[in-house]
Amino acid sequence: MGPNRHDLLTIGQLSRRSGLATSALRYYESLGLIHSERTTGGQRRFARAALRRVAFVRAAQRVGLSLEEARTALDRLPENRAPSPAEWNGVAQSWQSRIDEQIAELEQLKVKLTGCIGCGCLSLSKCALYNADDRAGTAGPGARYLLTRDPASGPEPGAAADPVG
Repeated sequence: MGPNRHDLLTIGQLSRRSGLATSALRYYESLGLIHSERTTGGQRRFARAALRRVAFVRAAQRVGLSLEEARTALDRLPENRAPSPAEWNGVAQSWQSRIDEQIAELEQLKVKLTGCIGCGCLSLSKCALYNADDRAGTAGPGARYLLTRDPASGPEPGAAADPVG
């Protein structure tokens, strides 16, 4: 038997309680993150458990997981009740390696940014003085040295691998 009609929330109520816009809730529903029932008039009604699912998705996003990763995790959890500790632990364990990878990336970013804060160009020691005419820009948009190269190896992508140039 489904939830009592008094236990169902309108999209507006879910929006106010969750802090998300109704458009975001409709998007979450289209992705299968949350589910609603329809009234005879076609209005959405969400079980109160949708609040927990929305909070779960927002927590996943906060730690850097994608909506697809959140959906995969939610698929492992019950839809209309609180997960048991064992169910929650299974999901949490599946995220550990992903979160560890993200921590390592952030640590690397932190170390590299330390050398860049003074100049602000986000290319570390290869700033405009060393990277005239934006030679590093030929490798594409963004901070090319920050996450993809060792700043000590040269201003142009592939410079170390190209002995001719």
